Amino acid sequence: MTVAGERPYDVVIGAGAQAELGLLLAGTAKAAVVHAPPLAALAGAAVETLQTAGVAAEAVVVPDGEAAKTAAVAARLWDELGRLGLTRSDAVVGVGGGAVTDLAGFVAATWLRGVRVVHLPTSVLGMVDAAVGGKTGIDTAAGKNLVGAFHPPAGVLADTDALAGLPEAEFRSGLAEVVKCGLIADAGILDLLTADPTGRRDTEELVERAVRVKADAVGQDLYDTGVREFLNYGHTLGHAIERVEDFGWRHGEAVAVGLVFAAELAGQAGLLTAAEVARHRDLVAAMGLPTVYRGDWAALQAVMRVDKKARGATLRFVVLDGIGNPRILADPEQAWLDAAWAAVSEAA
Repeated sequence: MTVAGERPYDVVIGAGAQAELGLLLAGTAKAAVVHAPPLAALAGAAVETLQTAGVAAEAVVVPDGEAAKTAAVAARLWDELGRLGLTRSDAVVGVGGGAVTDLAGFVAATWLRGVRVVHLPTSVLGMVDAAVGGKTGIDTAAGKNLVGAFHPPAGVLADTDALAGLPEAEFRSGLAEVVKCGLIADAGILDLLTADPTGRRDTEELVERAVRVKADAVGQDLYDTGVREFLNYGHTLGHAIERVEDFGWRHGEAVAVGLVFAAELAGQAGLLTAAEVARHRDLVAAMGLPTVYRGDWAALQAVMRVDKKARGATLRFVVLDGIGNPRILADPEQAWLDAAWAAVSEAA
């Protein structure tokens, strides 16, 4: 499918999609293939594909997971691109999950003020969220993704063969972003996950549907000033949990709790019925994702106030005014926030 915008690009989804890499970067002189250690074999295959297509490609290793998304790692990558002599007509390729594609995209956006980046996401999270949309970023001590740039990729190759060996916990974590898309926009996703909460039976359709939800939002609103904000459903508390836990929680696990929290908050505001709130909790739980988090509420609120969606001292949450109808709830009453927190921190 095509993601619209100033620089439209294609997202290819399906088994064997990685084979398109040589065609996508045909005529490119050099490419740096960025990957974490566990994906050395996949990155090696990408390098081989590019070399066969006449591209001088080299693999560059970065730390695994969120540890890759630091200023120090980005600086090391810039040094590597300098060593390789990457010019504005060359490219960066990100092979991996959301952390690697976030990093690779940020480094590509900032090297020579912007070189092409192609993403080969290898996780559900990477395919449906991080690799699509052009948001890039690294983390700081203050929070997640607070340093970054909007830099749409030249293309995304979501090879579903890569999901076969994905650890179950990682696969399940990625489904949090899929169910989010169902809750804000596509009831068909909710039907598929209700029928099979593992997501394994209909993986390709779930990925396609979730990518379409994101592509539609990004095509209308690249810079996150309107409808794209709705993709952050569940993320305000989710990102805060990740930060407070020093990224010891997987992104999807934190977002899962954030989805339940946002539903409880909307219930307090009179926007969701008790049944709709319960649907959030029941479906997330059936998917094997957490619905409870016991932590420091004061610390979480402090982190949420420096969230990218905040405006000055005003907390802003994406909530639902009925399933499939997202909106922004600005400066919610403290009593609503406290009640929603109690629901996710004290549940049995």
